[in-house]
Amino acid sequence: MKKRVLVWFKNDLRLLDNEVLFRAAERAEEIVPIFCVDPAQFKLLPNGLTKTGSFRAQFLLESIEQLKNQLQERGGDLIVSVGLPEIEIPILAKEYNVQQVFTKKEISPEELTTVASVEKALWKIGVEIDAFSTSTLYRATDFPFGIKDIPDVFTTFRKKIERETHVRPSFPIPELRFPKLKESRVPSLIELGLTMPTLDDRSAINFSGGEKEALNRLDYYLFQSKAVQSYKETRNGLIGSDYSTKFSPWLALGCISPKWIYHEIKRFEKAFGENDSTYWVVFELIWRDYFRFMMKKYGSKMFQLHGWKNAQEVPNRVDERLFQAWINGETGDEFVDANMRELKLTGFMSNRGRQNVASYFVHELKLDWRLGAAYFEQQLIDYDASSNWGNWAYVAGVGNDPRENRVFNTEKQAQQYDPKQTYRRLWLEKN
Repeated sequence: MKKRVLVWFKNDLRLLDNEVLFRAAERAEEIVPIFCVDPAQFKLLPNGLTKTGSFRAQFLLESIEQLKNQLQERGGDLIVSVGLPEIEIPILAKEYNVQQVFTKKEISPEELTTVASVEKALWKIGVEIDAFSTSTLYRATDFPFGIKDIPDVFTTFRKKIERETHVRPSFPIPELRFPKLKESRVPSLIELGLTMPTLDDRSAINFSGGEKEALNRLDYYLFQSKAVQSYKETRNGLIGSDYSTKFSPWLALGCISPKWIYHEIKRFEKAFGENDSTYWVVFELIWRDYFRFMMKKYGSKMFQLHGWKNAQEVPNRVDERLFQAWINGETGDEFVDANMRELKLTGFMSNRGRQNVASYFVHELKLDWRLGAAYFEQQLIDYDASSNWGNWAYVAGVGNDPRENRVFNTEKQAQQYDPKQTYRRLWLEKN
């Protein structure tokens, strides 16, 4: 009997530099790739928000479809199943007579709970589950400290790992062998209870999901446009496709790995030279890692009002009128409103915008920061649990910010980053 491994894809929707896939191909004669679309991820929440909104869901479905096509090109397929993972995965494991299930390691409490439920169900049918780290630039096992001892200040963390840790090599796409796999299809947005989003012609960039698009964007930003050479100077921009890397949506779904981006930047630096800007992209990847490791260290505390700091005097007010005004870009603060309208109509917002609208939400409107974070979770194409909740906690003063009471002056920020009001006019003069 041939050894088979079921590969449970989650937020690692790629073939290149995917240790889950590489190890499965290495240890099994045949693999059974699956993606489980969990209806719970698209449900309406008690706060009136949808857990996954149309922009993010559309990007996800495009990424699943492209992975399915890539596997078909290699003689296989991706079985797309709709239902609870703890029900669907054991059914498929039994149907295909697999001996093991391989998947990516998780760090968020919700995802860990799901994996534990799947593991329990698999144990009942005698199938083991094994998980591999695929989401970070650095491997936690390479750190000079344990997870519980990770510094709570980013700069301390960064300097220590840059000095004492290295980025591992990427994994190549392995040779893949498959049994005969049943046909399946990717569900539509309508089937998930959502509507097709309309692309606004003012969008900074038209994001399309999938590994090929991720690699194309990386190649364009580095080798074609060489925009990476001025990233540090332009990263606080507000308009256009090239002021920032725009890698984040593909990173969030694992259509590309941070390690692959890192090694391509090193290849670029070898050919064209390094500068502060090429380093700063790596710097941002380290920030992304840091929030993931903070999530692993503090778990559910990252989602609580007082954060892992147990900060006091944190606003916990819920005011539906103010919340809707913020969502719709009708607060009266033009810089906040322009950014919020861009988010509502495109599913994307600049990093500079995110910091300002979050600070305004917490410190001016004095609303519960978790409600703002939940709206971002619904709306952002590039939503990533650890980065989103970590950044919101940071702004709210309950997370990793070593400074007390950091508040963004939105009027001053508008004057600095939108001096000619070009951005504000773009989003406020047309509805």
